[in-house]
Amino acid sequence: MTETTKTHVILLACGSFNPITKGHIQMFERARDYLHKTGRFIVIGGIVSPVHDSYGKTGLVSSRHRLTMCQLAIQSSDWIRVDPWECYQDTWQTTCSVLEHHRDLMKRVTGCILSNVNTPSITPVIGQPQNESSQNIYQNNNNVSNKPTAAKILGKVGESLSRICCVRPPMERFTFVDENANLGTVMRYEEIELRILLLCGSDLLESFCIPGLWNEADMEVIVGEFGMVVVPRDGADPDRIMNHSSILRKYKNNILVVKDDSNHPMSVVSSTKSRLALQHGDGHVVDYLCQPVIDYILKSQLYINASG
Repeated sequence: MTETTKTHVILLACGSFNPITKGHIQMFERARDYLHKTGRFIVIGGIVSPVHDSYGKTGLVSSRHRLTMCQLAIQSSDWIRVDPWECYQDTWQTTCSVLEHHRDLMKRVTGCILSNVNTPSITPVIGQPQNESSQNIYQNNNNVSNKPTAAKILGKVGESLSRICCVRPPMERFTFVDENANLGTVMRYEEIELRILLLCGSDLLESFCIPGLWNEADMEVIVGEFGMVVVPRDGADPDRIMNHSSILRKYKNNILVVKDDSNHPMSVVSSTKSRLALQHGDGHVVDYLCQPVIDYILKSQLYINASG
């Protein structure tokens, strides 16, 4: 498959990130590597979306801290970004509404027509032919063509604005523009199929099987309209989990299970273990959290007490 015929994917991970761990970052990397190996997908961006403070989970620290820790954890990544939209809302948002927000944002900013996982779009997915004399927002110092092959929709903490990154892979430099900018009027894109997929661990997938925990209509949208990429954790078998839910069985083809090293060292890392290690002064915390996050936690005195 050529680059333009492959499905371009943005991975969206929702959660507490309390705190964000090396396991969370590796989840993105493992998912991207697996999707690329299938030969069917190109992952062009990753979004970390921390949950709102009103989620009400015991020991959940302020979103101000969680956003900062997430930003520190991904600062060396050239494709993963943190998006503060959930945290900036008046109250907690469902996973379904977060996915729909990013889909709508992408449409508004880039002129995207996102394909449904069941019915791939036959319409040009991004943009329309544009006037070449228009001023180009995309900028770089490498003297390459001004015709990007993909659009990255990436979150960036700052000034309460989500930001958009447009980049022609492979590129080292890119320009962020305001989310209200209409890139479709000043840029010309090749036609690509673009999807947002929910990225999660097998523990979240397993929660879909708990009666009454998830709204069934939301599950239909998440799995049926968007799709999921599941990274196995703690030796869990996602295929076995899916057999316990009629909705998961119905949309099984929309659930991509990462098949790599089942004994991956990051598959047992969790925020809970990280908090316990911090509370007990366990040196293994360096195996769970990146150093900038540890430094921030110690400086801000987070998780040191059992109360969080």
